[in-house]
Amino acid sequence: MSAMARLKPKHFLWQVEGRIAKIRLDRPERKNPLTFDSYAELRDTFRDLVYADDVDAVVCLPNGGNFCSGGDVHDIIGPLVKMDMKQLLAFTRMTGDFVKAMLNCGKPIISAVDGVAVGAGAIIAMASDIRIATPEAKTAFLFTRVGLAGCDMGACAILPRIIGQGRAAELLYTGRTMSAAEGERWGFYNRLVDAAALEADALDMAARIVSGPTFAHGITKTQLNQEWSMGLDQAIEAEAQAQAICMQTGDFERAYKAFVAKEKPVFEGN
Repeated sequence: MSAMARLKPKHFLWQVEGRIAKIRLDRPERKNPLTFDSYAELRDTFRDLVYADDVDAVVCLPNGGNFCSGGDVHDIIGPLVKMDMKQLLAFTRMTGDFVKAMLNCGKPIISAVDGVAVGAGAIIAMASDIRIATPEAKTAFLFTRVGLAGCDMGACAILPRIIGQGRAAELLYTGRTMSAAEGERWGFYNRLVDAAALEADALDMAARIVSGPTFAHGITKTQLNQEWSMGLDQAIEAEAQAQAICMQTGDFERAYKAFVAKEKPVFEGN
């Protein structure tokens, strides 16, 4: 296992408080676009979170009133135009690996979205477990606007499961902006809160999750992702095995003893 609180990334802001990691992209003057380097560093960070014993949840936060404006036009899109197929495939696989790292990190991820969340920024929100936004949030999967397909970084697989096939198809074909009200109504956003309360609300949600049985939360995240490709019989059997594993944890016994004593259980994540 490893400690992530001491991490000092070069391409985004990172802070660990109370077993909750906070991530902010750090180019607010340009609405926080991603670069080749920040993509790779974020991918590697989420990969390392699998082994972190001092982080139990991650909150992705806006910076300067915006979440993320996607890939940087000058630092990413310009160079991509000059690449050959081998180089392009290496890049698209790398961005896909970022999403896979988010899905497989074993920690619940909350995205708190304000302002712009477009392109890869919308993907980061999409790949999170829980999404909270302000009424001013503007979300767009705008890949078609730059001549690309909507099937980027898992969007055609994940987005329909959140908001439905027809709604996802509309957003991915047109690249239009989904308003915050639409996002909440369609189930993309769990709820909307005022900008002044956004960070506190997201951190409160993370704190409630972290206070629970965190080993079991990791199992829940794994099953939520893996059961997409399972039949019902497979899913029920996978959950039977997963729950039997959780029944061997100290947290299960702690919950039982607390119930008997009419006390609130204090979970320890093991």
